[in-house]
Amino acid sequence: MKNNQHSTLLGKVAQQATFKMRYKLILLSFLLVCSTNIYAQNYVSGTIKDNNGEAMLGVSVIIKNGNTTLGTVTDANGYYQVKADPSATIEFSFIGFKTAQFSVGDKKVINVTLEVDDHLLDEVVVVGYGTQKKINLTGSVGVIDQKAFEAIPVTNAVQALQGQVPGLNIYSTQGGGLNQKQSINVRGIGTIGEGSTGSALILIDGMEGDIYSINPQDIESVSVLKDAAASSIYGSRAPFGVILVTTKKGKAGKAQVNYNNSFRISSPINMPSSLDSYKFALFYNDAAANSGWGPYNWVSEERINRIKNYMDGKITTSTIPVPNNPSLWADGYSQGNDNIDYYDYFFKDNVFANEHNISVTGGSEKIQYYLSANYLEQDGELRIGDENSNRYTASAKINAQLSKMVSVGFNTRFIRSDYTQPTHLDNNFFAEIGRQCWPTKPLYDPNGNLYDDHVLQMKNGGEKQERNTWLYQQLNITIEPIKGWRMVGDLSYRYNTQYSHWDYLTVHQTGVDGKTKGNTWNNDSQVHEGSYASDYFNINLYTDYTKTFAKSHHTKVLFGFQAEQNNYKDLAAEKLGVTYPGKPTINTSTGIDSNNQKVAPNVAGGHSRWATAGFFGRLNYDFQEKYLLEVNLRYDGSSRFRSDSRWGFFPSASLGWNIAREQFFQPVTKAVNTLKVRASYGSLGNQNTSLLYPTYSTIGTGAGSWIIDGTVANIAWAPSLVSYNLSWEKIRTWNMGIDFGLFNNRLTGSFDYYIRKTDDMVGPSEKLPLVLGTAVPSSNNTNLKTYGWELELMWKDRLNNGLNYSARFTLADSRTQITRYSNPSGLIDGYYTGKYAGEIWGYETIGIAQTDQEMNEHIGRLTNGGQSNLGQDWKAGDIMYKDLNEDGKIDAGSRTLQDHGDLKRIGNSTPRYNLGLELVADWKGFDIRMFWQGTLKRDYFQGSYYFWGANGRQGPWFSTALKGHENYFRNDESSPLGVNLNSYYPRPLFNTDKNQQSQSKYLQDASYMRLKNLQIGYNLPHNIVQKMGIQNLRIFVSGENLLTITSMIDFFDPESIEGGSWGHGNVYPLSRTYSFGLNVTF
Repeated sequence: MKNNQHSTLLGKVAQQATFKMRYKLILLSFLLVCSTNIYAQNYVSGTIKDNNGEAMLGVSVIIKNGNTTLGTVTDANGYYQVKADPSATIEFSFIGFKTAQFSVGDKKVINVTLEVDDHLLDEVVVVGYGTQKKINLTGSVGVIDQKAFEAIPVTNAVQALQGQVPGLNIYSTQGGGLNQKQSINVRGIGTIGEGSTGSALILIDGMEGDIYSINPQDIESVSVLKDAAASSIYGSRAPFGVILVTTKKGKAGKAQVNYNNSFRISSPINMPSSLDSYKFALFYNDAAANSGWGPYNWVSEERINRIKNYMDGKITTSTIPVPNNPSLWADGYSQGNDNIDYYDYFFKDNVFANEHNISVTGGSEKIQYYLSANYLEQDGELRIGDENSNRYTASAKINAQLSKMVSVGFNTRFIRSDYTQPTHLDNNFFAEIGRQCWPTKPLYDPNGNLYDDHVLQMKNGGEKQERNTWLYQQLNITIEPIKGWRMVGDLSYRYNTQYSHWDYLTVHQTGVDGKTKGNTWNNDSQVHEGSYASDYFNINLYTDYTKTFAKSHHTKVLFGFQAEQNNYKDLAAEKLGVTYPGKPTINTSTGIDSNNQKVAPNVAGGHSRWATAGFFGRLNYDFQEKYLLEVNLRYDGSSRFRSDSRWGFFPSASLGWNIAREQFFQPVTKAVNTLKVRASYGSLGNQNTSLLYPTYSTIGTGAGSWIIDGTVANIAWAPSLVSYNLSWEKIRTWNMGIDFGLFNNRLTGSFDYYIRKTDDMVGPSEKLPLVLGTAVPSSNNTNLKTYGWELELMWKDRLNNGLNYSARFTLADSRTQITRYSNPSGLIDGYYTGKYAGEIWGYETIGIAQTDQEMNEHIGRLTNGGQSNLGQDWKAGDIMYKDLNEDGKIDAGSRTLQDHGDLKRIGNSTPRYNLGLELVADWKGFDIRMFWQGTLKRDYFQGSYYFWGANGRQGPWFSTALKGHENYFRNDESSPLGVNLNSYYPRPLFNTDKNQQSQSKYLQDASYMRLKNLQIGYNLPHNIVQKMGIQNLRIFVSGENLLTITSMIDFFDPESIEGGSWGHGNVYPLSRTYSFGLNVTF
């Protein structure tokens, strides 16, 4: 028994001992783990210095361990201390220096010397026939990288360029239509010569191309060559700058697939709105009464009551039958009582667009490839009729190293764009919508049938279609027999076809019975079919040799030959009598007009061609990258000129001095890291003429106006005279610039001042006796000068918390002055020597007379005729003009420089101080971009009926009434609109424009600032996307044209105030666009 008890006791003791042992083992293990963790969290410290051994303050020290990221910054002594795991990596970074990384392991002290980041020094810029290090550039070149095109979901690449480069001026003067292109110029007006164009040369991968149609996602970079030193290598094709577009190419490595998309919702902005019908009627009646036509002259009292009843819902009919023909509805202009804002009706509140882009890149060291495809689908803002656009692009670029000496590159690109719109949607529509779509004019008749003629034509009056197709083919062969010597051959071919179709179909109103035809438009239905084809062939053969002597003298020599040929063919036909409106074609048309008469089809066509050829050379030299020299030579010939003046020699030279490389400058290099001054001069010719052969004139032929033997006779007439001596316009450019970088190149910038003179432009010749019997031919007798400056600043930094941010600011200004022009009379309405482009002449306004007494007193002070030269019957509500020349009368004299009466220069319509401001930041995967664009100074006098409402020159049929026009002078206390003595507008008049003279009071301040883009994006963490087999995934939301700040009147957009077929400022509206999408890389 005792033994059993003893055994039991021993067992319990053993159990307790085992438990205690286990406890101790567990405790020991815990202590070991803790000690291990304590060991893992050892402090790591050190000092960070620069190349010169100086301690660096504010260096970012980031500890990366798996998905965990912690950090600190160095103090004033360059010292840091952090806790780090042995498996962690420490990253040291500072703006302007190369980032360094170290594995922790068992290190307790890590001292680092950061090296200066030579990225700015080594940055390569694409220039003519090659590349150059940016630090060695002596010409004026602006660069935009692919980020600008990836950041903004735009319809075309030009939209993304606006405001990005100082001196590159892009304007949407004709509005925001789907098929509308923005205007582009470099450094302002280049030429005013008759038949000459001042456009920049646009090259895509060295070949002339259409920058509006290329897929923006394919663009790697854009270089803008602005002065003659930079662009002269291209000769007479590029007197006013060059835009070099370089597309993406393949990179060696594992294949990468990128897909990105954007879905967009757009709405029109800065559109006018009609007054309601009641205010419209009162406005027109007041204008008629002020014109002496009596009360209720335009809108009868009965009709006004009908308008009020319709607006109040007391009646539902929008018009009445014709009193003497009750089978038809009455004319909408004279009897309508609807209440429609046609501006709001014609355009949708929101439209949709979507874009998809996919690209594949990869390859080996021997061969690399880049493939891409893009699709863009857009709906137009027009509510009635079909309006849409589609673009399809596909490209492939392959580069192969065939041997140590030979490499080959091949690039092909296919682009197709389709565009559809109602035929009625043209510039005339925007010119006439104000005067022909009054709010009282019925949209529907009382039976519910469409009534308004513009709506009828927009919906059923025909359709316009355009298809453009481009095929680009490029082959490059480079042979490098010895290091530094290259022989290059580029062959480029472009084929472009354009197909156009439009038709006009007959539309009509419906009678009171709902069946009878009423008023009819497009009585003669017709169809047009046209095709155009062009092919372009370009060859570049050049060789360059690079050599360094004595380790300090760097030279590069280039010689080459370039030739191009352009061929054009077009054919078009028009035919009356469409038989099947559902499919209008030439074949399904009868050729019979509405009077049942046979009309022959109108057929036209032709072909033309032109060519250029040029020899070019360039010498680059630098001594230790301190003293820089570049010389360009071009000997160009153009088929556009006669053989004895076909060739021209165009040289340029530029110098640069990298002051920051000098020994004496070293003490300040810690603050000023880059400082370079440069200067250039170049001479070029301009062969860009609107006529392919401006020195030739052909005999005219056509149908006569009389009948011989029952047939209309064909006739011919003598050609106009042409000056045999017509030759090149000559362009000379001077440029001075400075490039700088401060604070470890966190702040970089450049400033340029330039003068460009265009001489021997084609202008009007001196008058000859009338016995000559024909017009005097033009001659090279006109000169101008454009001068200005450009500033670009960039700040880029990183905060201690890992926030990266940057700000980029561009500002440019230019003015153009005529220095020679044949205007013997000195008329101020055209060009004259000394005139600045964009000058606005007008009267100085005293104000609007608030009483008849005030006007009488004003007229009484003008003792030599008052204001009678401008009009009669001056009353309260009329304009009082200032007698500037104090001759007792208000007039314009003979409108010459010597005698311009009381006119003076009241402003200038040239856009000045064009700016761009880009703010970018990113932090922990989030990024934000804000881009502002604008013009800080511009005057504009918009004298159209859209501005004034009541058209005093052309009367009520060319007038309108928009919201804002009701702010006109009224001193009649019985007016339903009330008295308005402190009005913006004078009293409206239909029979005189005496109050609508060009004048200071109504000069518009057309300057503006526009929030062009705001985008917020987020990159998903790598540890999440990698689990999905994805390298990178970014989502974003974006907005374009979100805000416009301007003091201009509300009827117009500041970018398009001068647009329209007659400069009336009413065009297809620009859009505010909201986008969202993603960018994913596999």
